[in-house]
Amino acid sequence: MTRYGLLILPATNRVYARSAIDLTRAELEIFGRSALDGRIGELDTEVVGGASYVTFSGDGLTERDLAVLGNLSAGYALFEIVGELLRPIEWSRLDRYDDDLLTIQKYPGKTNEQFTKLLLNVTLLASDWAGELTSRRFRVLDPLCGRGTTLNQALMYGFDAAGVERDQKDVEAYRAFITTWLKQKRVKHRVLESGPVRRERKVVGRRVRIEVAPTREEHKAGRTQLLDVVNADTTRSAEFFRPETVDLVVADAPYGVQHGSRTAEHGLTRDPLALLADAAPVWARLLRPGGALGISWNTHVAGRDDAAAALADAGLTVVDAEPYRALRHRVDQSIMRDVLVARKPA
Repeated sequence: MTRYGLLILPATNRVYARSAIDLTRAELEIFGRSALDGRIGELDTEVVGGASYVTFSGDGLTERDLAVLGNLSAGYALFEIVGELLRPIEWSRLDRYDDDLLTIQKYPGKTNEQFTKLLLNVTLLASDWAGELTSRRFRVLDPLCGRGTTLNQALMYGFDAAGVERDQKDVEAYRAFITTWLKQKRVKHRVLESGPVRRERKVVGRRVRIEVAPTREEHKAGRTQLLDVVNADTTRSAEFFRPETVDLVVADAPYGVQHGSRTAEHGLTRDPLALLADAAPVWARLLRPGGALGISWNTHVAGRDDAAAALADAGLTVVDAEPYRALRHRVDQSIMRDVLVARKPA
């Protein structure tokens, strides 16, 4: 049995960096169970030359396995452990664009991009298509998309990305960022729609839709991605997207500290359970059977069992396996973040 060492990507957020080892072990176990046929085992942590490694055993990882593992949210480099030596292993990632698509935006309340990638990964790995991580063009919806951190990660993977955000300023800021970035990077793209959405002569929201491809050759071949962002209340998501057309719903809920949750039914509240009660049934209707929903939230303002009950009431089946219960971690003094993932029955 071959032994491997995973070098952890340095995190700019020091608090998140302290959680990165434990989160990586949990994420790696989820990868092993869902996409690698259980061939990852004996997880441990070792310090080599002053750097921390997550170590594990694997039964002869294939090129396809390495292409899967290359997308670990905190994976920096992979080595085979040979005695006291580390032999570098070539691996590949899904990344289709320059990484500043993920890192260049800086604003208060931005979700750490490593955590955003982790949340997308563990949600995808709970779906019926976990084994198709490197081959399927998933459609990802962030129904609380803010300024697009999750949308950018979905685009980076080569997926279609859809978002809903109530705050018009956030939507406008994201539209300005992504259109400027695409132009400066000379990425082939076409704006399909940008402006108000009218129905019965009334403005019901604003929308920006952009077709994008990483190269001219892929654009000519029709291998394009669609970015679709709507400025509207998340409980109205079904007015803009058809039922059962989304593979994954991924959301980082407001933490109820600086920002609360707002829905038409409950107004502004610091309780994310009110948001889930109103919105989760809508999100569940948009999911394809076999799809998965992943949400993170602040456990100081809502308990895990209550949040799980809200998802169950929406007709989803919560994934409660041990590694999924090991994703809880501290963000700051007022925020303890946890993750819930649930499937839509096939």
